[in-house]
Amino acid sequence: MSEPPSKRKAVENGSSSAAGSSRQSFSGDDDSYSGSTISQLSAGDGRTVLAERGRRHSRNLQDLGVYTRQTMAHVIDRKTGASGSPVKLLSNLFALGFPKEWQLYQYHVNYKPSIASIRMKVALLYTHKEVIGQGHAFDGAMLYLSRKLQDKVTELTSTTKHGEDVKITLTLTSVLPAGSPTCIQFFGVLFKRIFRSLNMYQVGRNYYSPSNPVEIPQHKLMLWPGFSISIMHLENQLTLSADISHKVLRNETVLNFMNDLYSKVPEERFTEACEKEFLGMVVLTRYNNKTYRVDDIDWNTKPSDAFRRKDGSEITYVDYYKQQYNLELTDLFQPMLVSTMKVKKETTDAPRAVHLIPELCYLTGLSNRALTDFRLMKDLAMETHVNPERRQQRLQSLANNIEGDVHEWLQPFSVGIFCSRTHLRCLAASSELTKWGLRLEKQISLTGRVIPPERICLKDNVCQPMSAADWARETRDSRMITVEPLNNWLLLFSRRSEDAVENLVYNLQKVGRGMGFSIEQPKIVKVDESTAAFTRVLQQLVNRDLQMVFCILPSISKDNYDSIKKFLSVEMPIPSQCVQSRTLSKQHMLMSIASKIAMQMICKMGGELWAVEIPLKSLMVIGIDVSKDAVDKSQSVVGFVASTNARLTKWFSRCIIQKTSTDFADCLRVCMQGAIEKWKRNNNDWPNRIIIYRDGVGDGQLQMVVDYEIPQLLACFTEVSRAYSPKITFVVVRKRCTTKFFSESGRGLQNPPLGTVVDSVATRREWYDFFLISQNARQGTVNPTYYNVLYDSNCLKPDHLQRLTYKLCHLYYNWPGVVRVPAPCQYAHKLTFLVGQSIHREPSMELSNTLFYL
Repeated sequence: MSEPPSKRKAVENGSSSAAGSSRQSFSGDDDSYSGSTISQLSAGDGRTVLAERGRRHSRNLQDLGVYTRQTMAHVIDRKTGASGSPVKLLSNLFALGFPKEWQLYQYHVNYKPSIASIRMKVALLYTHKEVIGQGHAFDGAMLYLSRKLQDKVTELTSTTKHGEDVKITLTLTSVLPAGSPTCIQFFGVLFKRIFRSLNMYQVGRNYYSPSNPVEIPQHKLMLWPGFSISIMHLENQLTLSADISHKVLRNETVLNFMNDLYSKVPEERFTEACEKEFLGMVVLTRYNNKTYRVDDIDWNTKPSDAFRRKDGSEITYVDYYKQQYNLELTDLFQPMLVSTMKVKKETTDAPRAVHLIPELCYLTGLSNRALTDFRLMKDLAMETHVNPERRQQRLQSLANNIEGDVHEWLQPFSVGIFCSRTHLRCLAASSELTKWGLRLEKQISLTGRVIPPERICLKDNVCQPMSAADWARETRDSRMITVEPLNNWLLLFSRRSEDAVENLVYNLQKVGRGMGFSIEQPKIVKVDESTAAFTRVLQQLVNRDLQMVFCILPSISKDNYDSIKKFLSVEMPIPSQCVQSRTLSKQHMLMSIASKIAMQMICKMGGELWAVEIPLKSLMVIGIDVSKDAVDKSQSVVGFVASTNARLTKWFSRCIIQKTSTDFADCLRVCMQGAIEKWKRNNNDWPNRIIIYRDGVGDGQLQMVVDYEIPQLLACFTEVSRAYSPKITFVVVRKRCTTKFFSESGRGLQNPPLGTVVDSVATRREWYDFFLISQNARQGTVNPTYYNVLYDSNCLKPDHLQRLTYKLCHLYYNWPGVVRVPAPCQYAHKLTFLVGQSIHREPSMELSNTLFYL
């Protein structure tokens, strides 16, 4: 069943609900149940847990113990660059102000006689507020105070409602500075209470305002506006990072979706179809504004069934919702959704299963079909892609609500003018900071640097693009660096695409001539529209003499695409190009489409399109990405892409499937050895420098990368040769970071220029890190990419590493412009995406020297 807002009552029956299982009731305080192993701190009178659904916040804190900068002598004293033009920036970081010598005092609390109930512990302790003061937080064992008590050991006595005296002993155990991991954890809990005071609900890591929804009725969608926050100790200060967020909700219940599904699939497949759609999905119950992950569907329990309440009485689900929420259930035969609540790692308690009514559960997020709906995504982007000016307005409004305007409201309130609920909420939020001696200060401004633009090198000329965002116009009709002629290729199409075939081939040949890409007439075969028909023809006609297989797909069917890619990447490794028929129907764009297709075909045959100037000699760059297999979640897909020539325009690609669900790569040794051998065959020597960009590292995983992945790579070089010891740089790349920057100009706030680097103020003192803006945002606010150097024996100057990283963002051949991450990272991502989403097997090594996955 569902959870009331004040008390959780759930069915406990082992790991999930099942017919005939014994059922027990579970009840607790709104936030007293948590899957987190972190201390559950109470910032004030009500208990507040740090994480209700797992250990995400604890993983964030684990990274704080990684101190890598001190191992790199060349950046211990200075890690900032100096080249480039200065640019003034405003960040979304707010400094947290403290009194001088502010500290957090930690006390162990002992009760005699001992008490099991945390609620009773809290109640007895909080009768002594005159002793512990206003700023206090208690988790049942540890008490945190904003002031130090007079004695190291303080003894108190409280009386229960039954007249029993309880002795409470407070013993000082630690004095914690503001930047300690425990304090940062505590500040996160404190801001959780602040957002509650502002009537915002926590969903996952973020906080949303259900009272101010944004409706998108034409698509049956609704957005909750909100914020994502994090507390960070940066170079010289503790900061609050705040960014706007939106929760996408569908105005459609699970029951609506089930009924629609029932009308579309055979009855015997309905159960399987529901489980495929809903398992793993996050749903929202609007009566209490809580989200749940669907772990199972109980087809044997119905709303008319009864469950046992905490007091031992029984009540049906129908009656419960009527009494508790005045909600009438219309379908008494619907199944129940099951969400398994996590339990503490150290306990032996069985997982608790919460039963949910499909009729009352609303879908969240977007379906795969919605993601391919251009109009829907465009309308959604109008609301979610917020430009710097609007983003700053919302951030400033948040800051005012927490701190800024409260004092202005006190004066009219004191003379009897009505104070609105919003003002009262802001007063409550401000008081949470005040009683701990904290204040939210103004946003942090800083100075970044803009790296000089790069020149693009082609076969016959070098051009300086007007903008690094897109140089397609400047390179039009320019010959690519190296191109293999396409003499023997196969083109498959269905009846729906018959009119487009001749036009497509003509345009490919036309744009190919300008690129220096000679394209002969293909062997053209018409096939039926079914997946089986395409596969059957491929099996009959594909041979190893073919250079390329081109398929015009009649629909967006993923099954057809997957089967083609699996056959041509694993069973019969031939470069392949798939295009949807509807793409070729856009006659006014056909030349542009043909140009992009031709460039992809060149790359898939091992060609090189363009280059930038690379001053370092004998340099190999590598991109690594790790992702989950979409079908088998117990498997991880590791993509490894390494350059094999001095210009960084040819690539060795390998993908390995690990029989583990972790995000760590345990196959890097064999991948690295293959890349080095390929380099030596191409260059008659081993590379002297290797720079590795590792994407896909999650929160809390830095230490594992330092302890496990880097040693794995270093060990493989001696296996190549005992005398071989290249210089190595290992950089973690993060595309998702909460920090944003705005360029201050006379026209207001704008996105910073391409090539902007930030390597001070907003970075971490214990890390060798920097931000780089290498993508153009046509709509909304640009996202900087965050780079953290974990190992560096190359000892390049910060300027040189930053400049090289920006150069690599120019070398992704699927787009004539800079991209968000270095090219090898993006190639590795594309490779893992193809394998994890479509083929689910390791591609043939015969394709390893081509970018077959573009």
